[in-house]
Amino acid sequence: MEKIHLPNFSPTLTLTLTLTLFILSFSSATQTLPTKSCSTQDHGSTLQVFHVYSPCSPFKPTKPVSWEESVLQMQAQDQARLNQLLSSKVVARKSVAPIASGRQIVQSPTYIVRANVGTPPQTLLMAVDTSNDAAWIPCNGCVGCSSVVFNSGSSSTFNPLGCDAAQCKQVPSPTCGGGSCSFNMTYGGSTLAANLSQDTMTLATDPIPSYTFGCIQRTTGSSVPPQGLLGLGRGSLSLLSQTQSLYKSTFSYCLPSFKSLNFSGSLRLGPVGQPLRIKTTPLLRNPRRSSLYYVNLVGIRVGRKVVDIPPPALGFNPTTGAGTVFDSGTVFTRLVTPAYEAVRNEFRKRVKGGGNVTSLGGFDTCYSGSIITPTITFMFAGMNVTLPPDNLLIHSTAGSLSCLAMAAAPDNVNSVLNVIASMQQQNHRILIDVPNNRLGVAREPCS
Repeated sequence: MEKIHLPNFSPTLTLTLTLTLFILSFSSATQTLPTKSCSTQDHGSTLQVFHVYSPCSPFKPTKPVSWEESVLQMQAQDQARLNQLLSSKVVARKSVAPIASGRQIVQSPTYIVRANVGTPPQTLLMAVDTSNDAAWIPCNGCVGCSSVVFNSGSSSTFNPLGCDAAQCKQVPSPTCGGGSCSFNMTYGGSTLAANLSQDTMTLATDPIPSYTFGCIQRTTGSSVPPQGLLGLGRGSLSLLSQTQSLYKSTFSYCLPSFKSLNFSGSLRLGPVGQPLRIKTTPLLRNPRRSSLYYVNLVGIRVGRKVVDIPPPALGFNPTTGAGTVFDSGTVFTRLVTPAYEAVRNEFRKRVKGGGNVTSLGGFDTCYSGSIITPTITFMFAGMNVTLPPDNLLIHSTAGSLSCLAMAAAPDNVNSVLNVIASMQQQNHRILIDVPNNRLGVAREPCS
């Protein structure tokens, strides 16, 4: 089996990820972690975090493939993710919940969170998606779902919503049959049909009564996260919107790295406990893609040189939906073609060693042998975020190939979107503060 090194924001931390194509299997709704240290009980408002590839992950990878095939699969997953973002609708308390990577199937977000649903609580490992809104949970009787489902009949607080409920108008294409509010939607390459419902959801020690979600009845394809999805977007049915009085539309997350050994990643809900010293940039709202977290990317520096990028490539445009977003579900950062080519070309000029440039799938800047690389700095309005070389490359440990872990975004003049992805966010705390219209970035080792 071949491995790659995926870089952290902290150059002193090294991580190794064995990339595999795998299928998730679960034996019960409540997951059991493999060791005592991994199964430490949550306390207060802090929940333990674990990555799907880490020793603490309850998921069992199978069917290992070669390093090259694994990288290509991750690229395909990112492409599906980007297609979803580009096809998006074009029109105070503290709590810490567990985050773990869950990129196990095409289009599934990279990280998952442990949530307790119902009374008595049933534990589900739900995907965290900062670019989607409504929560979905596979329910008993679901056709096409995984073996782990929420048994609504066992919860004394479960409540199906009828067509007269205000929330029914907030789901895509609602239909009414037998008085219940149902809806159908697509996610990646999959479709799902769900009944709009409510139940108590508990994150850390915080119960959230009457949380509205889709109780999935049928799904096709392999893109829907097997134990459901918790939307952290900006829409009306997202966690932020449903818990405004509790969490004040504020949260932050620190994404753990792959194969993390010292695990401390977290999702922290509410304004309490957020970092006081943090660089911030204005958070923008784009009505063409209202669920996404936009920021103003004003330039990119490679080494000490600010590269020449046409202003429209970085420009925020509420008419077309163009701009730059932070997204937890995309693995490798994507830049629109003019921006990516300018960064890539300057990067190539400054790389020392490695011989001729080669390619691997969507990665077009790969080298054999040892290389010395420049840093890359994302220049946002009000803050700069510098990525050291260890955060920019994927390395084959079985061979000598190293690739710049960025690529060009799909080239569509009406849907251009730059995506700052999870690999470049790892070991930083990303703060979303909607009331103060700001997005913050602070170094924090969470691996």
